[in-house]
Amino acid sequence: MSRQEILEWSLQLPQAARDWLDGRIVEEVECIIADFAGIARGKAMPARKFVTQETSFLPISIFYQTITGEYAAYDTLDSVTESDLVLLPDLSTAVAAPWAEDVTVQVIHDMEYQSGEPLAIAPRNVLKRVLQRYKAKGWRPVVAPELEFYLTKPNIDPDFPLEPPVGRSGRQGAGRQSYSISAIDEYSAIIDTIYDFADAQGLEIDTIIQEGGAGQIEINLNHGDPLVLADQVFIFKRTIREAALRHNCYATFMAKPMEDEPGSAMHIHQSVVNTKTGQNVFSDDEGEATELFYGFLAGQQKYLHAVISILAPYVNSYRRLVPGNSAPINTEWGIDNRSTGLRVPISRPEARRIENRVVGMDCNPYLAMAACLACGYLGMTEKLEPRDRVEGDAYALPHALPREMYEGLRQFHTYPKLRKLLGEDFCHMYEQTKLREFEDYMRVISPWEREHLLLNV
Repeated sequence: MSRQEILEWSLQLPQAARDWLDGRIVEEVECIIADFAGIARGKAMPARKFVTQETSFLPISIFYQTITGEYAAYDTLDSVTESDLVLLPDLSTAVAAPWAEDVTVQVIHDMEYQSGEPLAIAPRNVLKRVLQRYKAKGWRPVVAPELEFYLTKPNIDPDFPLEPPVGRSGRQGAGRQSYSISAIDEYSAIIDTIYDFADAQGLEIDTIIQEGGAGQIEINLNHGDPLVLADQVFIFKRTIREAALRHNCYATFMAKPMEDEPGSAMHIHQSVVNTKTGQNVFSDDEGEATELFYGFLAGQQKYLHAVISILAPYVNSYRRLVPGNSAPINTEWGIDNRSTGLRVPISRPEARRIENRVVGMDCNPYLAMAACLACGYLGMTEKLEPRDRVEGDAYALPHALPREMYEGLRQFHTYPKLRKLLGEDFCHMYEQTKLREFEDYMRVISPWEREHLLLNV
């Protein structure tokens, strides 16, 4: 394939990618998908091969791996044969990989069987499945995610705790500096690189703020289509990590990476519009909240605990969901009340929305959005009614969310309507993967156990 032919293919890419190329020829293409953990998996190849090949494959076993790299036990033929799946490039997702040495473009792919049937367990397809249910009702969800993460000093020995990085002042970051501009400026070099990478990829950042933890940053994205925003979060995680590494720093999306510091969430603002009129179905013509608004809210209250293993997918996730650390312990709701799991921000009627504060930043964005929207969908279609709103401190109410991973997985098994909406095959595979991760964790003896039990029991 000639250079000219690759340049002509490049004209099919989104405008941001074409602007970044600025006449340069693409040398490498990364074909990526998100596994259950949200890790980018796939293959890289020369652009000339990507453009000319008819079909590319990956084995289904990439969805059988746990976060440790082990494999869960599945009673399926595919788990034995490791059948190849077809990769389908979605060129609308093509963005630069500005940290790469070669001129490289990333392309998110969908996956299907060789028969042409979509792979139901692929996270991007799980979200598409839920969005199709909304579309059939004449609804279109709108979301806006908030990404919280920590910058830390490099940590190559997992036996040692994480530490905040050293900023431009030469001092380590200090906690409880929420919204501090000077705290953000401490890491201005990393922030500038994040902006540069995002600009090269055509990713729009709404705001960047200093969160409450030492070295904890929050990036807010603009509202939009859930699939587009899930793609952006998927790409942004890798982008932020690469920007941090440029400055000899780690970026971590663990839900609770450091003791005595708040956890990291991915709050999701959610609303639904009528596909014909474009109007927010959460508000009526008089600007008042509708039955659909209360139904969506009630669906979150009834079902979120059942999908907590998706929103809080690891043993570490539950260390965040404790009182007094800016994270919810229940699914109560309130207006402009950050102690609740479901907050209704102050807004104009056309922007009425529900902020889900339960979701951890360690989630897979496709699965988290699918799970949250599925809960809201069931609430609207079942015409559920929410509990009375909380006016005061929701932390004074009982701890209603599961306290640990195994309890969350037990809840996941109990709601057939929810499992049908997400896809029973996906639910079974996800459940088995998480059970294997939990069992692997239970084999580990922690420093706490050695310190307090070794000579005292």
